[in-house]
Amino acid sequence: MENIYKPHLVRIEQKKQEAPDTYSFRLVFVDEKMRENFQFRAGQFGEYSVFGYGESPFCIASPPTRKGYIECCFRAVGRVTKALMDKEEGDYIGFRGPYGNYFPIEKFYDKNLLFIAGGIALPPLRSVIWNVLDLRERFGEVTILYGARTVADMVYKNELQLWEQRPDVKLIQTVDPGGETPDWKGKVGLVPHVLKEISPQSENTIALVCGPPIMIKFTFPVLKDLGFSDEVVYTTLENKMKCGLGKCGRCNIGNIYVCKDGPVFTLSQINRMPPDF
Repeated sequence: MENIYKPHLVRIEQKKQEAPDTYSFRLVFVDEKMRENFQFRAGQFGEYSVFGYGESPFCIASPPTRKGYIECCFRAVGRVTKALMDKEEGDYIGFRGPYGNYFPIEKFYDKNLLFIAGGIALPPLRSVIWNVLDLRERFGEVTILYGARTVADMVYKNELQLWEQRPDVKLIQTVDPGGETPDWKGKVGLVPHVLKEISPQSENTIALVCGPPIMIKFTFPVLKDLGFSDEVVYTTLENKMKCGLGKCGRCNIGNIYVCKDGPVFTLSQINRMPPDF
């Protein structure tokens, strides 16, 4: 019987420091057959492990349209992520997955897409953004609102420049008051405030939101005021997960296991969850 807890061996092909305490990896499966056949959907997550330290769950940050590798992005704040930070290109770590559900990309065809992300929460939406841009002709307008505490805290800075230069993408960047630099050309203000300021159209538009809980809390009411129904607002609750398999119970919310029933939910689904989760 296959051991469901056994990770696959992956090699760190590329390591980048995205922010002062945040890193991204490009990972390649050591097993050639696994490398060729591995499939996932945008929004799914995996368990990343350092032998002797444990494992930590976070999203697959690369799009399923790019084959031969997977990518992840993490902030070094705990035992496992600090051990991951110490790894270098050429080193090996463990990966198991993919787990969970995903953003239903096919339902978004011919729709306008509004991406709203804050800080380290850009990676889950990055997978969807590149998935959409790789199939660009199937979607309507693409708007990305991305904010962080400071300019230094922004991740994937090179890709933000690429998106800004694309004529088929509208990118709005913002930092919290006091987080700007002398050469900052973006907006200054909290994400919900900037969202209200730019007032994107809600007609035929899907909104995908990912960020710190406080950002999400104040973003949802703005979307409602702009005319977005709960059924077209999506978010991901991957920060609620632990084992990834629904065994440990850490992700349990009422009768829902985030790692199996999520991590992607509509606002309509979230509103039916216990209010104190």
